[in-house]
Order: sequence, then C-alpha cells, then structure tokens
Amino acid sequence: MRDVTAEAPEAKTQASGAYRLYVLVLLTGVYTFNFIDRQIIGILSPAIKADLGLADWQLGILKGFAFAVLYTTLGIPIARLADRKNRVTIISIALALWSGFTAISGACQNFFQLTVARVGVGIGEAGGSPPAHSLISDYFPKEKRAGALAFYAMGIPIGIALAYLGGGWITETFGWRVAFVVIGLPGILAAILLKATVREPERGGMEKDDAASDAFASLRVTEPADGFERRTKRLCDLLPADVGASWFSEIAVVWRAAKHLLSIPTYRAAVIATTAVSFSSYANGTWIVDFYSRTHSEFSLLQVLFALGIISGTAYLAGTFLGGYVVDKLAVKDKRMYGYVPALALVLSVPCFMAVIWSGSPVVSLLFQIPVQLALGFYLGPAFALAQTLAPVSIRALSTAVFFFILNMIALGFGPTTAGFISSALMDAFGEGLALQISLTIVSFAALYGAWMFYVTGNRVSDDWAKATGEDV
Repeated sequence: MRDVTAEAPEAKTQASGAYRLYVLVLLTGVYTFNFIDRQIIGILSPAIKADLGLADWQLGILKGFAFAVLYTTLGIPIARLADRKNRVTIISIALALWSGFTAISGACQNFFQLTVARVGVGIGEAGGSPPAHSLISDYFPKEKRAGALAFYAMGIPIGIALAYLGGGWITETFGWRVAFVVIGLPGILAAILLKATVREPERGGMEKDDAASDAFASLRVTEPADGFERRTKRLCDLLPADVGASWFSEIAVVWRAAKHLLSIPTYRAAVIATTAVSFSSYANGTWIVDFYSRTHSEFSLLQVLFALGIISGTAYLAGTFLGGYVVDKLAVKDKRMYGYVPALALVLSVPCFMAVIWSGSPVVSLLFQIPVQLALGFYLGPAFALAQTLAPVSIRALSTAVFFFILNMIALGFGPTTAGFISSALMDAFGEGLALQISLTIVSFAALYGAWMFYVTGNRVSDDWAKATGEDV
C-alpha cells in the first residue's frame, strides 16, 4: 500500500510573494475551521444543557478534557511524522477528520456520545497546527516569522467570530444539532482544496548556512542514555527485534528533542507564559456565553452571540495582527520585545476583564470586552515564532507539538473543566449566576502570572536567539 504521507518532492526554488501569501491565507483558513469546530461547543452550551439536561461539570469536560486528552498526546507523534513526511497531506487528512467529527456531533443523543465525538475532533485537530507552523517557517524568513505566524493565528479570532455569528443564528433558527452539521461539513471541502493547491516547500530553505548545526536531522538512537530510555527499551525489547528497535529509536529521539527544547530558557519561559494565559482565556472563552445567559438575561442569546462575534472579529483580530507586526518591527533592534510586548498587553487585560465579569450593565460588560480581546491577541504571533526559530529545522513541527502538549493539556484540558467544577461546587451557596462569576474571576488571575513569564521571556531571548540562528544580537 502506498504511504499517503510520503515525502513529496520539495520545492527547491523560493515561492513568489503572491503564492506565499496564498498559502498563508489558506492555512489561516484551515486554522479558522480549527477554532470554529473547537469553539462551537461553548457557544451551543446553553442549548445542549437545556436539551440533554447536562450539569456544569459535564459541560466542562466536553469543553475541555474530552477534547484535550488525545489532541495533546497525539500531537507529538503526528508532529514527528510531519517533520519527515508530507506536511500538506497530513494537514489535509486532519482537517477532513476533525470536520467530520464536528458534523457527527449533531447526531449525538447523550453526554457519552458527545464526549466520543469531541475526542474525535481532538484527534483530528492534533494534526493541524504543528505541521502548519513548520510549513509557514519554510515559506517565511525568521525576520518576518512573527508577523506570518500572527497572520496564521488570526484564524483564532476569525473562527471564534464566525462560530458566534453563524453558530448563534443557526442554533436560534434550526437548533444546535443542525449547527454542528453546517459548521463541520465545509472543512472537508477545504481539505481537498489544500491538498490540490499547496506545494511542500524545502525544509530549512529560509535559514542561513551559518546557522547552528541540526543534531536531530539524522539521529537514530540504539542505546539508552537515562532512566526513561532504559525503561522504554525494556518495553520495546518485548516486540520483534526490528520493530522494537525502530520504536525505541523514535521514542528516544522525541524524548531527547523535548528535553533539548525545554532546556532552552526562552522556549521554556514562553511555554509557561502561554500556558498560564491560555488557562485563563480557554476557561473564560468557553464559559462566556453561559455567563451572559445567566447574569444578563435581559439580552437574548442571539444578541450576545452577535456582539461577541463582532468584538472577536475586530478587536481580537486586530490584536493578533498587531502583536506580530509590532514585534517584528521592534525586534529588529531589540529581541526582548518578543516577551515585553505581550507582557504589557496582558497586564492591561486583567482589570478590564474584571469589569466584564462584575459590571452590572450588560452594555458596559460588552464594551470592556473590546480592550480584553485586543490585548489577548498580542502574545500569539511572538510565542509561535519563538517556538519555531529556537528549534532545529528537523524538529520544528515537533517543537510546536511539545509546546502545545504542555499548553493544551493544562490550559485547554483543565481551564474550562476547572471553571465548570468550581461553578458546580459554589452553585448551592451562591446560585447559578454568581457561582460562575466567582469561578471565572478565580481562573482569570492565571493571566497575570503569564504576563510575568512573558517578561522573563524577554529577558532571556537575546542569548538563545543568537545560539539558535548564529546571528549576532
């Protein structure tokens, strides 16, 4: 049987500016589908709760842990495959898979079935961002990488906005089941377009010849070097000799690559910072519709979804673009801006979010969403760019997967779930609305720790950038 992920001939000549932009726009479209399908469960949450009679802790699992478990764990082996095989094919298959499971969600009749469907969405989305980040890094030089990856990250606010606007209207008009189907099916068509029109670029073609050598390019491990590898080898020795040797080498290479990446102070600080911010933002993002439906019931669900969609599609979009653009400009003279700019934006976001949660006026609450969403976008492009530029070329997809493994297992897995459990625990004492307000306030303070860690990132970045690129900084 032919390997559908086999490495296609790589484009050896630099792509034109127009084609690079086309690829970037199309990959951003894929990421848009990623976040529509990820966010839609939070938007449909009140309707699902009413129809299926689910508790907040069950909704928290659907929004967080059910999606995150296999999304995070499978991201690493899929990224390892993407570092050696055709990344375009991998992304295309992944997109078709998660879109299909989103559509299937519309047929689910209970908590268990929805959980299985969300796990399926997570399996598909595991093959999205790591190979996409690697592709973009081979189409754009590191001096423009924060801007390019920020453009790609605009798929987040666009996806959220479309989920709010389209998902809300479809739900109000036809019901939450139809919303899942209508939102899921177009991703399958996009997968076909991606595979048919995007070329696989030369790996590392945008790097200087004098960059640091890549120790992982052809690494094969035969003997264990630490306790984890010795235990892994004993397990692999139970398999047939050739299979066991191959599995041991793969696991050991991933283990050593992860240790190498996390030994880089800037990479480690950026992972911690992004995880802390995302813990807060995932929890708040997946529960915000429930918050407005419980606390400001004078607004209809459609009015709330429309307002949140417009804010996400403007303020969050602008912040995501500006974060990458500003850092690319400022970092030409001072690489510390990769951390300092996101840190400043995040410090400003937290008091604004307190106004969102505790304002007695729904209009004031929604108005304060504008600076919150603007500030939240600033860290995406710089953080993604660091994960790519600090990693050796041969493990760039793996670099994003390791980054996302830590980020999403903690932030996506436990952020929404923690908020749901806190809300459930406080509900008898405080009531449905106030319990959720307190819960979202508690999880929001993680963003302040994230701001501090981005400041630490800025302090460390110059030395690590020089080591990774061979440049004088």
